[in-house]
Amino acid sequence: MRWKVQVKVPASTANLGPGFDTIGMAFQLYTTIRMSVVDEPQVILHGVELEGLPTDTSNLVYKMAELIFQKAQMEMPPLKIEMKSDIPLTRGLGSSAAAIIGGLVAANYLAGNPFTEEDIFLIATELEGHPDNVGASLFGGIVIAVMEEGRVPYIKVDPQPDLRALAVIPDFMLSTEKARGVLPDTYSRKDAVHSLSHASLLAAALATGKYEMLVYAMKDRLHQPYRMGLVPGMNTMLEQAENYGALGTALSGAGPTVISLVQGETAELENFFRDTLSQHGITSRTLSLIPDAAGVQISEDIDTPF
Repeated sequence: MRWKVQVKVPASTANLGPGFDTIGMAFQLYTTIRMSVVDEPQVILHGVELEGLPTDTSNLVYKMAELIFQKAQMEMPPLKIEMKSDIPLTRGLGSSAAAIIGGLVAANYLAGNPFTEEDIFLIATELEGHPDNVGASLFGGIVIAVMEEGRVPYIKVDPQPDLRALAVIPDFMLSTEKARGVLPDTYSRKDAVHSLSHASLLAAALATGKYEMLVYAMKDRLHQPYRMGLVPGMNTMLEQAENYGALGTALSGAGPTVISLVQGETAELENFFRDTLSQHGITSRTLSLIPDAAGVQISEDIDTPF
C-alpha cells in the first residue's frame, strides 16, 4: 500500500471521422489528479473547467478509486483527491475519459499495482463502452483498438513530429448521450462499405505518416451526417477546412468541438472556424494542440503547490 500519488492524464480526440469508437489521439492538454490516504474523504477541485462537478465521494475520480479497491478485494482507506484540469468539460476532448483513467491509475498505484496497464484499459473500456478516448489517455499517441470478449487488442501509433491539431470549441456543451441519441439503428450496405474503406485508409495514413491521404480518409457517414443539426456550421467546416490548410477535419468525439489535423500555420483556418460559427450566432475559442506521446504520467511528488 502506498500513501500518495499524482497522475497527469492527456486529453484526447476520438473517431477522427470514420474511426467511430475505434481511433483516439492524445494531446498535451491535461487533467492532473493528486490522491493520498487521509483520515476523512475529501475532494478538492481547482479551476473553471471543473466547476459544478461533485466535491464528495460521488465524484467520478473517487468512484474509480472505489472500483479499483473493490476489484482488488482490498479495503479502501479514506482518500483525499485534489484535481485540476485544462480539458474543457463535455466538449468532445475526452474530459470524462481522462478522469476515468486518472482515477483508475492513481488508485491502482496506491493499492500496489494489482492490475496491469492492459487490465486498466479493459476496465476503462467496459465503463466507457468504447476504447478510443481511454486508450489515448492511457497510452498516449494514436491508439487504434477493438473490443473483444475479456480484452481490448490495440496498436499504438506515434504521430510524425510536425503533426498538430487545431480545435475550435463552441461555447455550448453537448452531452455524449444526446449526440448518440441522434444516430440510426441500422445503416445501408453502401454506408457500411464507405465506413470500412475510409476507416482502413485513415488507420493506414496515420500509421505510415502519409497525411496527404487524410483529406479523403477522414470523411464519414456513420455519425457525422446525423450530428450536423447539433453543431450549426459543422457541415461548412467539414467541407471547406481543407481550403484553409487543414489536412483533414472531423467532429471531435461526440462534439461540439470540431478538430483539424494540420502541418504548418493555422491562422487562416482559425479565422475560418471562428467566422463560420459566428455566422450562426455562436461564440467560440480555438486551441492549438500538440500530440502527447507519453500517456498517463505517474509521480509521488505531490508536495509542491498545485
